[in-house]
Amino acid sequence: MKLLCSTGALIGQPNQRDYKLLEKFSKELNYDGYEFMMYNSWYDGMEDMLDYLKGLNLYIPVVHCEKGIGKCVGIGTEEELAHGLDLFEKDCHLANELSAEKLVLHLWGSRVSDSNFESNLRNYPKFAAIAREHGLDLMIENVVCNVKDPMTRWCQLVEAYPDIQLIFDTKLAAFHGQMNLLYEKEYEWLWKDGYIRHYHVNDYGGGLMDWANLQTLPLGKGNIDFDAFSSFLKKTGYNGMATVEATAFNSEGIVDIGILNDCFDKIRAWEI
Repeated sequence: MKLLCSTGALIGQPNQRDYKLLEKFSKELNYDGYEFMMYNSWYDGMEDMLDYLKGLNLYIPVVHCEKGIGKCVGIGTEEELAHGLDLFEKDCHLANELSAEKLVLHLWGSRVSDSNFESNLRNYPKFAAIAREHGLDLMIENVVCNVKDPMTRWCQLVEAYPDIQLIFDTKLAAFHGQMNLLYEKEYEWLWKDGYIRHYHVNDYGGGLMDWANLQTLPLGKGNIDFDAFSSFLKKTGYNGMATVEATAFNSEGIVDIGILNDCFDKIRAWEI
């Protein structure tokens, strides 16, 4: 299994979202590559950013689209949807330039979340078509909901679009009390039929829909049963990619690489 590090675990507002820090971090991480997290503030200077990143020759097989796209789709007005599609088109360009193969999309999000899910459901094909035009595999994440829950929304999407691809985030599932659903016979189709194409592996320390504790924690710092999860991956024969997103910078932007390397070491010790 290839282990990726989310650039969002390293770069955030406290260190001014300085993507040039990746040059230093890349030499210190015990990883296989990056999942590149796009931020809205980078669009204006995206070509300069791409020139810099391509000069580093990093392995970036996955791009995580700007999270605000889901808000645009949820609002669903003509103007908001057009804005979301424009951002997504730019993210596809970014992915192509970085030689990525996959895109992660929050199809819903922000405060609007899944409150207008009819819009998210109806407009998914527009994003899937753009991704196909760029030769990219689009994966929809089990993002937190404030009306229903991620598994319900996934089931609705699969029923409407049987060729859809999904990405399972352990923290987001645990937030909704849905980690164990992954192991139940009722949802075997998620892995048996190949819907789940990637995993985000992070810990969660709160209770059911505990919004105050929705932090992305390193493995072992929350309450997810990773023994059960690793056994599940071994049982299903999963040998794809997994991304660690655990926040490794403090309020001053200082990054502790050891936090992420410890996560990679723990996952490799699972002997999947």
